[in-house]
Amino acid sequence: MHEGSAEGPTDGMREKCGVVGVALEDRGAAHPCYYGLYALQHRGQESAGIVTHDGFQQHDHVEMGLVGEAFEEDDLDGLQGSTGVGHVRYPTAGSVDKACAQPFTVSFRSGSLALSHNGNLVNAGEIREELAGEGHAFTSDGDTEVIAHDLARNLLDADLVRAVKRTMDRIHGSYALTVMHDETVLGIRDPQGNRPLCLGKLDDGYVLASESAAIDTLGGELIRDVKPGELVLLDPDGTGYESYQLVEEEHTAHCFFEHVYFARPDSVIDEELVYDTRRDLGARLWEESGVESDVVMPVPDSGRAFATGYAEAASEELGDDGPEFAEGLMKNRYVGRTFIMPTQDQREQAVRLKLNPIRSTVEGKSVTLIDDSIVRGTTSTQLVSLLEEAGAAEVHLRIGAPQILAPCYMGIDMASREELIAAGQDTEDIRETVGADSLSYLSVDGVAEVLGESRADLCLGCVTGEYPYDIDGEETDRDVTRPEIDGAVVADD
Repeated sequence: MHEGSAEGPTDGMREKCGVVGVALEDRGAAHPCYYGLYALQHRGQESAGIVTHDGFQQHDHVEMGLVGEAFEEDDLDGLQGSTGVGHVRYPTAGSVDKACAQPFTVSFRSGSLALSHNGNLVNAGEIREELAGEGHAFTSDGDTEVIAHDLARNLLDADLVRAVKRTMDRIHGSYALTVMHDETVLGIRDPQGNRPLCLGKLDDGYVLASESAAIDTLGGELIRDVKPGELVLLDPDGTGYESYQLVEEEHTAHCFFEHVYFARPDSVIDEELVYDTRRDLGARLWEESGVESDVVMPVPDSGRAFATGYAEAASEELGDDGPEFAEGLMKNRYVGRTFIMPTQDQREQAVRLKLNPIRSTVEGKSVTLIDDSIVRGTTSTQLVSLLEEAGAAEVHLRIGAPQILAPCYMGIDMASREELIAAGQDTEDIRETVGADSLSYLSVDGVAEVLGESRADLCLGCVTGEYPYDIDGEETDRDVTRPEIDGAVVADD
């Protein structure tokens, strides 16, 4: 889970990656990429990398660790050129080592490529097998290298737009890509728009990024989201961009968890500020399952916006009888994600290190505790226990998302079915396990209505068990089949 959560690195979910790409008029791209990656650090904390192009050759620096650990000033000075792409990564497809760190680079007869990928392909193995049979040598087990080799092959006999289209017709799954072909930076979003990607304008150029917060950090202005199935080409001199709608699908498959959990609250997705969406989800949570209590408090920091919306909705309905909103759990921000927790006792100690209840806020009171999700249930159990030990008379748990009952295959590092507390258990079973006096989740329909989308345009696989992609052994929620990979080049439409 990202740093805003109370759950530890073994308890929650982690977004796979963050990507950025810039094209500037007359200054280096390295520092803007670096600052953009800093703004996206919550999306990946295992590795960081930047690749630039000076008009003649690529320059790259990719290291394990946080952005601030991966780059020294000398490293940035060596990344020459006014165009570049960057990446922060958590591993979900591929190993935890530098071979799978990104951007992934490849040089071939028609130039050079650098790819940053957020998402996960369903059919990477099939394409890898085909390309390996044609003599392509792979250096990693990640799916990004598969995309790079496929695109490189198509660039041998097609222009950039047609080559991208051919690759998009072959790869199946979720992807938001920032790619650099020689000095040209491009952004590509999968036809269902599962993972986010947006376009922004700087004073002296353009930027592509996973979230608008990265554009804000660079002092830029959000133009819009990259559309599902769209290719955006940034002019290498930073003066403009071109757009190509290469694939159109009847329905999207936006990841609803970007709004609920992964994106920064100050980012804008689909023209809505994420913080406002989470407040609205909290208000809907009160509407669906509000319980009268003395105090409403968030699990910091992930539950804060939900709890604010929930408490405001409760006060609007109940007036002076409404609950008090209080920060009843104080977070120790100096407990890092790498805290060593080899035993269950130490994992429980870690929660006490991270969060401490304010006794005067909860003692003798009924408390509604609000968070964004329950994954394994370990942290929720410990938090309920902490509040009870601090003297809470009742602890009611409210969750701003539906039950997570199935794994994510689209680029989220999530527990397996065996580890998910909601897999095979109903709400009452979970309530009993975590020890709360009551427990309610937000409904799937509630999420869709707050987001202003039909269920058919969302990826709900982790909360329904039905997916928008053709995944081996899983049910689908739409008519979809993966492309056949048999060595033949897919023809242009």
